[in-house]
Amino acid sequence: MVLPLTPDELLSTTRAVRKRLDLTRPVERQLLDECLDLALQAPTASLRQDWHLVVSDDREVCRRVGQVYSEVWHGMISDAYLAKAADSEPDAAARATWLKMMDSARYLADHFPEVPAILVPCIEGRLEGAPILPQANKWGSIVQATWSFMLAARARGLGTCWTTVHLQREADVADILGIPYDRVQQIALIPVAHTLGTDFKPGARKARDRYVHWNSW
Repeated sequence: MVLPLTPDELLSTTRAVRKRLDLTRPVERQLLDECLDLALQAPTASLRQDWHLVVSDDREVCRRVGQVYSEVWHGMISDAYLAKAADSEPDAAARATWLKMMDSARYLADHFPEVPAILVPCIEGRLEGAPILPQANKWGSIVQATWSFMLAARARGLGTCWTTVHLQREADVADILGIPYDRVQQIALIPVAHTLGTDFKPGARKARDRYVHWNSW
């Protein structure tokens, strides 16, 4: 079933879902296949499509990958770090919003091993030290494909969240998923699950004038 969302609603309500992932309900393979088919339609530099989408709905595999994520996140993010980072934000409302987001991130870290499905977007070749042009081609292609997957998931009542902290132990996740680490680079780890409810709202964003430059910087 596809939700009755307009294009604008789909684009503005595809959120980073953490606390509202349904960790008890399996994700139907058909839904994952539909999202993957749409991801394959994304633009790709020079029609090379030199990227891969590694998907797992095996609960044990997801648990092992999720455990790596949880360990890395908790190793990075301490209460002292959160307090210091929050204090660096002078605006009280922005500070409260950031702390709320980090509370949501902590929840995901705690429960990532329970996620029913995962997506790991990858690119062929490792980009360490690569010139900017091939990097732009690689990132521009895989990000569009992954975002298409995430939009398709939202339209089907599935929640996703782009995460990257596991990359500190990328080789461990490569070993779990059988990814050839020496020639394939992971770029993200995305939980996939049905959402608890489908009524998502646009996210809070700062004023457009701070980021949009007309005709010159």
